[in-house]
Amino acid sequence: MKLDHVALYVKDLEGSKAFFMKYFDAVPNEKYHNPRTGLMTYFLTFADSGGARLEIMTRSALLPSASADSLGYAHIAFSVGSPAEVDALTDRLRRDGYAVLSGPRTTGDGYYESVVAAVGGLTIEITV
Repeated sequence: MKLDHVALYVKDLEGSKAFFMKYFDAVPNEKYHNPRTGLMTYFLTFADSGGARLEIMTRSALLPSASADSLGYAHIAFSVGSPAEVDALTDRLRRDGYAVLSGPRTTGDGYYESVVAAVGGLTIEITV
């Protein structure tokens, strides 16, 4: 069994797509739009992900997002390959105006990571 995809709602579909393309080399499919429900989505594919994809979705009537300490989505983690790459991407995101919430650092359980508040308030973990 393999994970096929994770889906999440975003307020800014095009901005979110551009973020994942710019910083994580995502390749989007053609936008899906259901005019009856107002749903619009992209599936994003990432190199070396084993086929797992991220589906970003929006519609006109979204509920406010939950806090970081509620049930459900907590963060998305991307492995970038080395501590130097974690540092470089974290610095790039910081320079581009995204808040670095923690790190880069080695966590208590041995992971080298940083955590960034990304587009639309999504929490992104960048790991080795």
